[in-house]
Amino acid sequence: MNRRVTAVTLTQSIQDHLKGRIHGGTLSPGDRLPPERELAASLGVARVSLREAIRQLAAEGYVEVRRGPHGGTFITSLREPFEQWRVQVRERVDEMDDMIDFRVAVESHVAALAAVRRAADDLSAMSDAIERLAQATALGAFRLADSQFHDAVARASRSTRLEAAVHQARGEFFSPAPMFDHTLVLEDNRREHQAVYEAIKDGDDQRAAAAMRAHIGHTREQLHLWAFEGDSTSR
Repeated sequence: MNRRVTAVTLTQSIQDHLKGRIHGGTLSPGDRLPPERELAASLGVARVSLREAIRQLAAEGYVEVRRGPHGGTFITSLREPFEQWRVQVRERVDEMDDMIDFRVAVESHVAALAAVRRAADDLSAMSDAIERLAQATALGAFRLADSQFHDAVARASRSTRLEAAVHQARGEFFSPAPMFDHTLVLEDNRREHQAVYEAIKDGDDQRAAAAMRAHIGHTREQLHLWAFEGDSTSR
């Protein structure tokens, strides 16, 4: 049966796209979205659909609309989405683990393919992302560099379907890192990214897959700690 496209599904699609950019770090707390007309044109959607998506994002605490000469739509501190994420994880921890299992399966295979298919410019993109991560002094720069590394690995796999799967999985995944001192996780991330990069550069597909599994596995541990912080029943 053909699925009928409606204004509701389009609005949700816009909302998911913008959430994905926020989750991925290309939009950070304090950033201002382009003007409505410009953003609608860049997304190829009607302004009424974009307006409804923004309204829903504001209701969930992702954005705030400010009026006046210096107004616009701005990304919030993300405190409210974080608290919502925390409640959802505590109630449906298996769902989060299932999502991470998917990331492990996809991204470890992507890393293995990258080890045998990468080109010099792919390695440069990974190395540059690791360098930017090491130099990140703000949360926005940290999250963006992290996403850029994973994007570079995905591109190096030379599989458009797997690259799309990586983007989708990471876009759906709310990372609570902005709620904490990013310096606590920055060095771990840099070291883990470096291990993935070295394996890919050496052309060692098995080591690349193992390094990516370890990296995302560590992310799982961090998320459990953050979700159940202060909860004696956490696992």
